[in-house]
Amino acid sequence: MTGSHWQHRIITVFGGGGFIGRYVCEALFKTGVRVRVAQRSPRDAFFLQPLASVGQLDLVRADFNRPATLEAAVENAWGVINLVGAFAGNLDQVHGAAPGRTAELAAATGAKSLVHVSAIGVDRDSPSFYARSKAEGEERVRAAFPGAVVIRPSVVFGPEDQFTNRFANMARLPFLPVLGGRTRFQPIYVRDLGQAIARAALEPERFAGQSFELSGPDVMTMRELNAAIAEAAGKKPELIDLPDFVGDAMSRLGFLPGAPITRDQWLMLQRDNVASGPGLEAFGIEPTPLAAVAPEWLGRFHKGGRFASRRAQASAG
Repeated sequence: MTGSHWQHRIITVFGGGGFIGRYVCEALFKTGVRVRVAQRSPRDAFFLQPLASVGQLDLVRADFNRPATLEAAVENAWGVINLVGAFAGNLDQVHGAAPGRTAELAAATGAKSLVHVSAIGVDRDSPSFYARSKAEGEERVRAAFPGAVVIRPSVVFGPEDQFTNRFANMARLPFLPVLGGRTRFQPIYVRDLGQAIARAALEPERFAGQSFELSGPDVMTMRELNAAIAEAAGKKPELIDLPDFVGDAMSRLGFLPGAPITRDQWLMLQRDNVASGPGLEAFGIEPTPLAAVAPEWLGRFHKGGRFASRRAQASAG
């Protein structure tokens, strides 16, 4: 998927300066395509510049409250990727109206591909507003751009995430409270996800019109996931399963010791987050286990830092 013919193709990435966007853009840069990152604050995507070749990256302002900026962002784009998402705020707009409008513009300007990133567990009838708004977004995208590829990832982990890093920080405590301890997850490595999204955008002849639930190789309960994160961080806290009524009360207050939890996040915890159907194998990607890579960034939580164990081994030798 590399070659000179890709150099004349523009892929617009809405939200390319975010956590997942970093790795989507990284994968796109390697193919030689021109990448146009569109978001409210282009300055937040400056960190991408060293990853791109000269002239390969364009940063533009895009605000869903200013339609002209959206039109400019998709103009002449060969493909469009929407990564924008949130857990709070106007979710009807962020997850529903905005993706729908993006899809309409992509279709109107003749884009060959559109990739819309949603989430496992979307459901029009879910008690979670997040899940309902995501479902609405998928429907609007499909209506405007029938050939769109919908990607639904499980929980995403990686060096800059707000998931493993948050729980590793909490694992410094002697006791680690666990909410929804029996809920099952199938976390996916952000670099694997980024590669899949990039391939979906660049190969519409293979993937157009399909939906994929993407995950890693391991299914773990929330309790097992907390234990694995603590181990990668070099910590051994005692895991304390909190009763559901405590979690319910905390979610209404928006607080969990060491980390906030919204009502919507609590409602999402009531359902397993496990993939079904074709996954990363459809994109020729072997899923990366959490244990294989998490120590790379969680090692900083070890006593003495990530290289402490190596120094100890060297002095012992």
